[in-house]
Amino acid sequence: MPVLDVPEVAKDAPVCSYNEWDPLEEVIVGRVTGAMLPTRHIAERVWGLSTLGAMIGRASAGKHYPSYVVNRATEEVERFVEILTQAGVRVRRPDPLNLGARFKTPDWSSTGFCTASPRDGLLVVGDHIIETAGAWRSRYFEMFGYRNLLNEYFRGGARWSAAPRPRLDDNSYNYDFTPPREGEPMRYAITENEPMLDAADFTRCGRDLFVIRSNTTNLVGIEWLRRHLGPAYRVHQVETKQRKPQHIDTTLIPLAPGKMMINPEFIDPDMLPPMLKKWDILVPPRPDPVKASGLNSYLLLAGDWISLNVFMLDPKRVVVEEQQVSLIRAFESWGFTPVPCPFVHYKMFGAGLHCATLDVRRRGTLESYF
Repeated sequence: MPVLDVPEVAKDAPVCSYNEWDPLEEVIVGRVTGAMLPTRHIAERVWGLSTLGAMIGRASAGKHYPSYVVNRATEEVERFVEILTQAGVRVRRPDPLNLGARFKTPDWSSTGFCTASPRDGLLVVGDHIIETAGAWRSRYFEMFGYRNLLNEYFRGGARWSAAPRPRLDDNSYNYDFTPPREGEPMRYAITENEPMLDAADFTRCGRDLFVIRSNTTNLVGIEWLRRHLGPAYRVHQVETKQRKPQHIDTTLIPLAPGKMMINPEFIDPDMLPPMLKKWDILVPPRPDPVKASGLNSYLLLAGDWISLNVFMLDPKRVVVEEQQVSLIRAFESWGFTPVPCPFVHYKMFGAGLHCATLDVRRRGTLESYF
């Protein structure tokens, strides 16, 4: 389908990012201050975080994370911020929220979660920053932590929009959901009752965006974004073999023009959209075991393959979790320059390096790579 031209974005625009690899100039990095253990609602149980309380002692879902977990994750993210700042990148942070405050709608009530992952709720396409519409009730007001930044970007000339706020009543969930086994038809914890979409289920390659249907993004949510962006962009659905899909950035990871890393357990190269088969498809090694202060079992929450949740500073430099030595060596063999960063405890909040960021401005222009 032909695409339309879009107006050129001014070089001094506060928001301008078209892909995952152009040289980074400004980024939002999340924080874990005041984080709450997620509730036991079906959408969150799929991810496994509702079991976290049993794994780390007396804490239980709906209460604050233990301080020692928050402190160690904070040390890691501050080191990440230091790496970004030393690379000449302007780093912005969300405002703290009272995540323990209980809130309610006419249909349900909940406490909050955290502001660790700006990637989940915000999508940048050119000079357009879009608030998406997630499926987790505990994250309903999470974007309030970013509201001062969004207002600043808007006053500076950025476009700012938001997906329709979902009702998230019981009609939006399959409460009898169980993950399908290998060979069974796919099924999801969320229904098609209303548009629901997490920004982290999308990845950007200029005029083309790729998305997975998941337990946080449904088909009607994908269609909403396709219509919202209009014919200037193309949105392609990617099939995944993951039995509990949630977020594309451990599944299919664009690294540079013509180079893309795939998760060998989640992606069948033969099932990729034809356009991607023209790129170099890089297959990473299996994740290395990690040491995390006696909390290694937390990897059950984000999955071993959170190791692939890397972050590009530019088409050559890639920030990688420092304990993933095999992956670091693979990047070197592929011609990249890895930048190791400790990021083990932060993953207890379901976030890797890519999740923890929102690249607000990259130095580049809109291009078509296919």
